[in-house]
Amino acid sequence: MSLDLPRTDPRGKTRVASPAADEIRQRLEHARSTRVAQLKALDETGQSPDDHLMSTQKDAIRRVLTEIDEAFARVEDGTYGTCLGCGKAVPPERLEILPHTRHCVACQRRAV
Repeated sequence: MSLDLPRTDPRGKTRVASPAADEIRQRLEHARSTRVAQLKALDETGQSPDDHLMSTQKDAIRRVLTEIDEAFARVEDGTYGTCLGCGKAVPPERLEILPHTRHCVACQRRAV
């Protein structure tokens, strides 16, 4: 699978969306639906809302859902697949594993 997305051409115009963009949207939608199902399952466990571990898990899932929504926005504006840290392309293998990632591995390590 190629994750090459339409980029802005030298005149500053965004090219038309490609089939790769549709595939990326599908990956992101799958990631979103998986996280929503996880949240629902945690809500259905009947555990106390004061449970620290449960609260931490829910917060982490909500953060990922926010990152997924931000990734959808990057697909739309043509910046998906570009590291927000260094501006270089995020390797396609990383995007396959974490389609919502904002950074290449090197920048992610620096951010932690």
